[in-house]
Amino acid sequence: MTVPLAILDLSPISAGCDAASALRSTVDLARHAELWGYRRYWVAEHHFVAVAGSNPAVLIGQIAAATERIRVGAAAVQLGYTTAVAVVESFGILDAFHPGRIDLGLGRSGQRRREAEQSSSAEPRTQNVRNSLGGSSLNGIPPQQDWREIDGVVVPPPFDTRTLLASPRMRALATILTQPQALAPDFAEQVDDILALLDGTHTAGGFPVHAVPGEGTGLTPWIFGSSKGQSAAVAGARGLPFVASYHSTPGSALEAVEAYRAVFTPSPTLPEPYVVVSADVVVADDTATARHLAAPYGHWVYSIRAHGGAVPYPDPDDCPPLTDEQRAVVSDRIATQFVGDADEVADKLSALQRVTGADELVVTTATYRHADRLRSHELLAKRWGLPS
Repeated sequence: MTVPLAILDLSPISAGCDAASALRSTVDLARHAELWGYRRYWVAEHHFVAVAGSNPAVLIGQIAAATERIRVGAAAVQLGYTTAVAVVESFGILDAFHPGRIDLGLGRSGQRRREAEQSSSAEPRTQNVRNSLGGSSLNGIPPQQDWREIDGVVVPPPFDTRTLLASPRMRALATILTQPQALAPDFAEQVDDILALLDGTHTAGGFPVHAVPGEGTGLTPWIFGSSKGQSAAVAGARGLPFVASYHSTPGSALEAVEAYRAVFTPSPTLPEPYVVVSADVVVADDTATARHLAAPYGHWVYSIRAHGGAVPYPDPDDCPPLTDEQRAVVSDRIATQFVGDADEVADKLSALQRVTGADELVVTTATYRHADRLRSHELLAKRWGLPS
C-alpha cells in the first residue's frame, strides 16, 4: 500500500512573468491537485526573492476558498519573524472559514539566521558558499564527507549554510522583517506558547490570555526541520508531526527523521511518530523531456546559494550548461532531484519512503511553464494511484 502524497508549492515566478501570474498558477494547481487526489497542499514562506509565497496565511485562505476538500497549510510559518499569538489568531481565522482543513506548519528560519551570525563571528570560517559542499575539492579544500547511497536513496554531504545566512545581505534584509531591536524567543518557547494558546492555558504576567479566534480550534502544529537539531527535538518531545526537508537539505534529512523518532513522546493528539518527507520532482511523458524541463534547476538553486535568493525560474530552451564552479555548489540538489517519467520518479519516491519510513510524502516541482508543472503532478498522481 502506497502512502499519501501532498504538494508543496513555492509559487515560483518564471522569467518574464510576475508575482500575480505565479499566484494564479498556485490556485489553479491546487484545484487540480484536489481532483487528482493529493491529500494536502502546502505553501512556503519566502521574502525578497522570485517566489510569490511571502504570506502563507493570506495565500492559504485564497487556496482553501477555491477548493472544497483538500487540506491546505503552511510549510512553514517562519516563527523568527512573527509572534505566537499572531500565528494562532491568523490560522484561527482560516480554521473558522475552513474547519478541519487547515495545517499549521512551523519553522525556525529566523532563529537559524541568528545562530549562523553567532557562529560566524565566534569561529573562523574555512569555507565559503562556493566550497562548502564537500562533494568536490574547491580552492584546494578537500571534501569533508563522502557521498552515500542507502537502498537507492542518495545522501550527499550536508551543505553548510552558515556563511550564506550570516552574509551582510541577509543581515540587512532581516532588519525589515522584524520590529527594530526585536528579539524572537527560543523556538521551543514559541511552540509551547502556540500550544498553550490553542488549548486555552496560556498566561502573560499571571493573567490568562485567550486567542480569539484560535483557541479550541483543534489545530495541530506541524514542525518542519532540516537536521537532527532543535526542530526535530521539539517535535518529538511534544508529540507533534514532523516534516523532514529532503528536497532542500538532502544531506541531513534522514538523520532528522531518526532524531525525531528517538525522542518522540506520545501526546493527546499523536500517539505515535508521524513523519512526512519532501522531495523535489519533475515528471514528464518521457525521460528526455523531464530532463529538459529540469535543466534550469541547477541555475535556480545556484542563485539561492551563491547570491542569497531565487531568481525568476529560467526557460529551459535558453539555459546554458552549468559551469564546473556552479555545479560544485549545487551538485547535492541536482543528484537528489527526482527527474524522469512517472515510473522512474515513483520508484525513487518509493525508495525514499522505504528508507525513511515516512507516513506521507510531499513533492515540490518548479518548471518554467505552468502547463508542465500541471502535467508533472498529474502523471505522478496517476502512477502513484491516488484516489482521484
